Order: sequence, then structure tokens, then C-alpha cells
Amino acid sequence: MFSSAEIGIDLGTANILIYSKSKGILLNEPSVVAYNTDTKSVVAVGKEAKEMVGKTPRNVIPVRPLRDGVIADFDMTAQMLKELMKKVAKKSGMSMRKPTVVVCIPSGSTSVEQRAIKNAVNSYGAKDVQLIEEPIAAAIGADLPVDEPVANVIVDIGGGTSEVAIISFGGVVSCKSIRTGGDVMDEEIVKYVRKMYNVLIGERTAEQIKMEIGYALIEHPEATMEVRGRDMVTGLPKTIELTSTEIQSALRETLEQLLETVRATLEECPPELSGDIVDHGVILTGGGCLLNGMQEWLSNEIYVPVHMAPSPLESVAIGTGRSLSMMKKLQKVSK
Repeated sequence: MFSSAEIGIDLGTANILIYSKSKGILLNEPSVVAYNTDTKSVVAVGKEAKEMVGKTPRNVIPVRPLRDGVIADFDMTAQMLKELMKKVAKKSGMSMRKPTVVVCIPSGSTSVEQRAIKNAVNSYGAKDVQLIEEPIAAAIGADLPVDEPVANVIVDIGGGTSEVAIISFGGVVSCKSIRTGGDVMDEEIVKYVRKMYNVLIGERTAEQIKMEIGYALIEHPEATMEVRGRDMVTGLPKTIELTSTEIQSALRETLEQLLETVRATLEECPPELSGDIVDHGVILTGGGCLLNGMQEWLSNEIYVPVHMAPSPLESVAIGTGRSLSMMKKLQKVSK
């Protein structure tokens, strides 16, 4: 009864997921905090805060304390974790006193960034904090045989970072990480609409456009969508119609950057493992891989089978939770 809770946290740029072995995913909320500048207090976190983005009075600022997969605002991250842990304790009825926590980190993060993540989780009162690299967590969450000497290729497209890693025997053989992901795609859409139509749209609208009519670089039946924004010439609200081909061209550069990263990682792969990749293929995880046609496009470009993880959005969180039992094994390998 007195054993401390064991939880895995996926500290994502776009979403935070908390996973417990016994109860599965306990929480999946956007990593946004709404902050009152007058009283210096947190007004809302998670979903409520995300709904406020772009719609708040002057003294309430919605902040995303995580940028590019690492902590940009330490105090806000600690506050957000505290509030979200309270939510989890209330919802699940679990005691969250002194939990053992595994947190995932981007594979290219520096020791300073890693210490910031550890300290933020420790400030909540965790008993023990372990860090695990995101691609390894994603591979464990996608049910891949991580501890066997077989090549497992993971392409994890998150909100702030995209990572491509070849994992074998519990460790990373070759890995590349770029700081582009879903957020950059949204920014590209905002820029495109501003440049072509002189209309300013918000982040949330851009995200909606990407989800509805965003396509990877494949042929597809053209789809259209009505979008509302502010006309930059008259300053008045304006409705325009966007097509999926336009959005495709707006996303082209970001997608080609991602493809280049996948190719560069595969080039560094030892020849013995290259044979495995042809058999087992590449696994896609992360929210970015849900872009329409992503699987088909990557498969055509790298001539290797591409599979989607069972639950791409939750793979990393599930992997962090499951990795508690594998930690000792993985640490032996990494030593």
C-alpha cells in the first residue's frame, strides 16, 4: 500500500502525457499555462489554457513553457507540472506522493537542459527521476523489440522536435534530431496565408488547417476549407478559401528537411543493420506523422516499408512508463 506511484511523463512541446503502469494514460493535455501578470498566479493549465490562446485580456498571458522539446521557462514548467499532477491525483484517486518518475528527453539535449528537466520534476516532490531518450521511449511504446540486436528505426515527429533514430540492443546506434515539427508546420501555414492573401490567422487556426487539409507531398484529390482571419490591409475580419495543394506547397520545405534527416540517419547505419531495416521497415510515431499521406510519401521516398505505431500520439508516454522495468537492463547496456 505504501509503495510510491511509478509514472512516466512525456514532456512534449505541444502536449504533456502522464502514464502509469497500472492505469495506462492518466492525462493527455496541451502544454500551455495561462498566467496572470498582475497577481503572478496560474489561471489555467492544459486544455482550458489552450482554449484561451489568442483570446485573453491583457493581464492574462497563455505561455508554452516548453520550446523545441526543452524547457524555455523553468518556473512555468514547474507550476504546470504541479497543477497537472493535482489533476491526475484527483482523477485517478492515486496518491502522488513522492512518485518515481521517468521523463523523456530529446536525444540531442545538453546536460544543462537535462538538469532543468530533472529539477522541474524534483520540485514537485518526486522520489527518483530517471531520464530516457525520446526515440528509445517511442520504440518501447510502439512494442518494438528494443533489447534485441535487431535494427529498430523510429521516426518521431513531435511538436517541437523531430527525431530519427536506429535502435539496437537497448541503445541508440545512430540518431539525428532537428528542431522542426508540428509547430514549424503551423508557422509555415501562417506565413503562407499572410504572404499570398494578406490575411493574418492565429496558431490554432493554422493547426486546424494542417489537420484538415494538410497533405504530405503525394498526389491527392484536392480539398478546400474556409478560413477566417484579419485582413492586413483594411484591418477587418475576412474569410478566404484555401486548397490542400496550397497547404502542401507551404509545408514542402519542412517535409523535405525531415526527409533529409531520415536519409542522413539511414546513411550512418552499419551495413549489418541495414538488412534488418529492409525487412522490418521504419516506424512512425508522434503527432506529426498523422499528417495525411505521411506514411505513403515516406515509403515512396526511402524505398523501405513504413509502418504507423499502434497509438502514435501516446507511444512516447507509454514507453516512458514501461521503461521503468527495463531501466536496469538499458542501463547495463549503456554502461
